Amino acid sequence: MSGAAPKDRPVAGSDRGSARETAEEVFRAERPALVAGLIRLCGDFALAEDVVHDAFAAALERWPSDGVPPNPAGWIATTARRRALDRVRRARTFRRKEEVLARLASHGGRALDEPVTVEGEDGGPQDDRLRLLFTCCHPSLALEAQVALTLRTVAGLTTREIARAFLVPDTTMGQRLVRAQRKIRDAGIPFRVPPRAALEDRLDAVLRVIYLIFNEGYAATEAADLVRRELCVEAIRLGRILTELMPGDAEAGGLLALMLLQHARWRARTTPEGDLVVLEDQDRSLWDDSMIEEGSALVDRTLRQGRIGAYQVQGAIAALHDQSASPADTDWPQIAGLYAVLLRLQPTPVVRLNRAVAVAMADGPGAGLALLDDLTDDPAMRRFHLFHAARADLLRRDGRPHDAAAAYRTALDLCRSPVEMAYLRRRLHEMDAGVPDR
Repeated sequence: MSGAAPKDRPVAGSDRGSARETAEEVFRAERPALVAGLIRLCGDFALAEDVVHDAFAAALERWPSDGVPPNPAGWIATTARRRALDRVRRARTFRRKEEVLARLASHGGRALDEPVTVEGEDGGPQDDRLRLLFTCCHPSLALEAQVALTLRTVAGLTTREIARAFLVPDTTMGQRLVRAQRKIRDAGIPFRVPPRAALEDRLDAVLRVIYLIFNEGYAATEAADLVRRELCVEAIRLGRILTELMPGDAEAGGLLALMLLQHARWRARTTPEGDLVVLEDQDRSLWDDSMIEEGSALVDRTLRQGRIGAYQVQGAIAALHDQSASPADTDWPQIAGLYAVLLRLQPTPVVRLNRAVAVAMADGPGAGLALLDDLTDDPAMRRFHLFHAARADLLRRDGRPHDAAAAYRTALDLCRSPVEMAYLRRRLHEMDAGVPDR
């Protein structure tokens, strides 16, 4: 079989621009499910990613002239499956070749783009993306490789985006991804959600993966828009499935609460023109009250379970922000106290940075700057644009515009998000123009 697409009737009136837009939209929305479905069939990460990308390339080539098919995702799925069949047939060393060919050839009864949900070994819900999530988080992989591979395969982030999330060079992350894919293939790691007894071994990595997916959606590192809402929605969806699978786990519930409480603000985080709006300047009437109510109730319920974890504490911090009627009503002393608790649970430079900002808001910018000074020798913080942006903001509030301007320039040099860069330029212009600090 040549890998040609199915002969769907083109949609009337399709033009080159709309065809490309449709292909790109399908790619963003459907790629994780398509890749996961092919991995289920062929067991090869690299092959699945390659043929899905080939299918999208074929769509970009053919749809502008042939028209967009009535079921674009189905067209991509069928094209990818056919190309996978061709690749496996031609391969000389493909493991379990006949078995894989049989699965690919007999898959015509169900499209790859249809969600596949089955009952797991313990009666819990499973779908391809959840199975892929636990496969990527297999304990035979290093934790960093588990997280990176899932971000690449499940969420579709680029190598550069993942490297930014880990604060490591692009080449280092690229090598890590290749090694992880090879290890899963060579070790024959099964594509399934593990039995309940084995879930605990992988839960920390799964939670971290989901939250990093959410974070990339919440504040995209390089995308033209600040919020990649589809990633936030996907992370919340995975969080809901995980809490259904493990209803008694407080940290799974805490993570879901944290994501809901943060995502509740998404409409207010940018202007209609796409400019960044910081938390204290947001129109709180745009916040999603139902999401805040659900997230706050989840925080209360998980904290009552008695085992306090980092996600629950972060959820409690987010709830305090969301329940404040105005910036002036924010309980910064309690937030600073919660960050002190979080620092004991998770003693990382990023938590120390966030605690310094909370202390500054509670006790004055000088107190926060003193805590930030302790982080200046940390190599990761020196490369982290938000460290310099936070320091610049506290210097601005402390009435030191020249020092603030220098810190804003450093943050701008390190930042890759176009939206955040525009915000930093506006702040820098204010400092250079001598605009009075608030």
